[in-house]
Amino acid sequence: YQPEYEVETGLSAAELAELTAPLTSYPEDFHIHAKVKKLLEQRAEMGNGKRPVDYGMAEALAFASLVKAGTPVRLTGQDSRRGTFNQRHSVLLDIENEQEWIPLQHIAADQARCEIYNSTLSEAAVLGYEYGYSRDYPEALVLWEAQFGDFANVAQAIIDQFISAGEDKWNLLSGVVMLLPHGYEGQGPEHSSARIERYLQMAARDNYQICQPSSAAQYFHLLRRQVLRKWRKPLVVFTPKSMLRNPDASSPIADFSRPHFLNVLPDNEVQDAKRVLVCTGKIGRELQAERRRRQDRSTAIIFLEQLYPFPETEMAEALAQHPSSREVIWVQEEPANMGALLHAVPRLRNLAGERSVTSIKRSASASPSTGSAKAHELEQKTLLTLAFTRQ
Repeated sequence: YQPEYEVETGLSAAELAELTAPLTSYPEDFHIHAKVKKLLEQRAEMGNGKRPVDYGMAEALAFASLVKAGTPVRLTGQDSRRGTFNQRHSVLLDIENEQEWIPLQHIAADQARCEIYNSTLSEAAVLGYEYGYSRDYPEALVLWEAQFGDFANVAQAIIDQFISAGEDKWNLLSGVVMLLPHGYEGQGPEHSSARIERYLQMAARDNYQICQPSSAAQYFHLLRRQVLRKWRKPLVVFTPKSMLRNPDASSPIADFSRPHFLNVLPDNEVQDAKRVLVCTGKIGRELQAERRRRQDRSTAIIFLEQLYPFPETEMAEALAQHPSSREVIWVQEEPANMGALLHAVPRLRNLAGERSVTSIKRSASASPSTGSAKAHELEQKTLLTLAFTRQ
């Protein structure tokens, strides 16, 4: 990797509005479901800067911008057309005759192709196919989406043999993207964890990228960066579930015009904090809500958006904004033997100087999470309380 590989990924407000029109339109004689009609009306407001942009619209804008500029987009997964969490709606259905309308195929007359398919339930077969497709079509943005990140374990052989090690073993480059829904929300051990720790354990020599974008705009820039820069590496993205509709994770339209994806999101709300919390993903939004509830003005919250390659320079700059801080705490919702803890804490210690570096997490566990919603809620409250009170 070389810094000169970076390209600007932002778009102007006018460009975003131009993309929004076909994304939220359909033929006059097309009979659309009332709820989907309302969704498209809301997205039209988002794309024109009248309301914050959510993840679903951010992704649609990223895809539309790419196909309009001549970059093919291909997405497959077990429920990818609608989106497992009802967030995508990339294919519209006429409720009277079941005819399809795919807005992403009607962005511009000379656009590149856009293919979005619901796949079979064989994760290994589909991910293996998409890896091969990305090898043959390096100019395309090729994505495979797990219905839940947990289910990627059925494709573990493809991940181990090809995605993580294909370049090291055979000098085979791929830009395939894995979208893995991740987050602890009380849904049990089969619907909580995409196993962040496993991907980090296999990370070495810039073999791939591992990211968890915590806002809609970050997701937009990440998708565009993946295919626009001249650097082809697989990308593992831990995508949101409940955070898809969290107002704190939606973005103002102006954020889509900034130049780049940010590997680290510093805390610009609190100046020179006494305590610095570092986290990634959904837990960070919950920490922000807890900070507001406590009216805490002495705790900073830094988001690690790119887990690997670890952004040392950006993290050092974010920590340097709080020279009076006495401690840096890594906070995660995963158990102690999972998540990014063993990856992040040693690197934070290298950057923290005289400050102590500790961690807050669930107790080590054989299972990713409890199967009890009540137990989950108690554990989550305990994590948030400890983050602000532990001495």
